[in-house]
Amino acid sequence: MSEFFNRIYEVVKQVPFGKVTTYGTVARLAGSPRASRQVGWALHNNPQPGVIPCHRVVFKDGSLTQGFAFGGRDVQKGMLLNEGVTFSEEYKVDMIKCLWEV
Repeated sequence: MSEFFNRIYEVVKQVPFGKVTTYGTVARLAGSPRASRQVGWALHNNPQPGVIPCHRVVFKDGSLTQGFAFGGRDVQKGMLLNEGVTFSEEYKVDMIKCLWEV
């Protein structure tokens, strides 16, 4: 596992219960602001599901990814709903209420 992936995982572990962040924010906080696609790849290969809460990472407009690695966007939405995350549309998080302010 690369050092960059490890930094990504450490950032994602900091996202609080009931909040979300974006791929771009994770990339920036991990030290590579233009690496949001690599963040997605790292989360797709999450070595510790349940410890690294990759379900809390969404697109900048709040949309859920079609390819959530651990069961699809319905599973991701369910996990977020269980944390109290609200949605403005069917598969779009209410970013005004739920964005983790860093």
